[in-house]
Amino acid sequence: MWKLDGLGEYDIRRPFTPTGTNLLGLVKHAATNELFYFSDVFGRPFGEKVPWIPDDLDEATIGDLSADGQVVDLWATADESREQITSLYRRVWAHSDETIDKLRLDAPGYVPWWRSEERNVTLHQIMIFVVSETDRHAGHADIVREMIDGAAGLNETSTNLPDADAAWWLAYVAKLEQTAKAVTES
Repeated sequence: MWKLDGLGEYDIRRPFTPTGTNLLGLVKHAATNELFYFSDVFGRPFGEKVPWIPDDLDEATIGDLSADGQVVDLWATADESREQITSLYRRVWAHSDETIDKLRLDAPGYVPWWRSEERNVTLHQIMIFVVSETDRHAGHADIVREMIDGAAGLNETSTNLPDADAAWWLAYVAKLEQTAKAVTES
């Protein structure tokens, strides 16, 4: 979520890929994933209505969360504020942590939107699945944020990148471009 810090509404919402990937949408999607996997799958209701999840959503179709041809949890509508989405994610996050704290790693769960032979799961399996999903989307957020303003790195306190100035980075990127051209021209 820290990839949203310091950015205006336009930058957190604007799409950067042909599929519309945007920062606030990634946060919204991560919240939705955690909500489904750490509540419904283990019979631990979240207890709060989530605006973008239809009341009549059939459990078998949760994996295809779309309406009117739009994926509803990968972007924020004009009526959904940054604060609404990030605070909901924090509450979902707390609920997820509570589920993890209260259940054993081998606690059984059921994912009705997965293939029938994979639907019976354990908390351990879901934890690994959600970590991998969150990590993948965090990588997307890293790239989108770098495209917006050049901010890059592992987290708020450590970039995990070489300590180099803008000139060094320009030379580095030029070297990569030169290498790519040389390979394709040979």
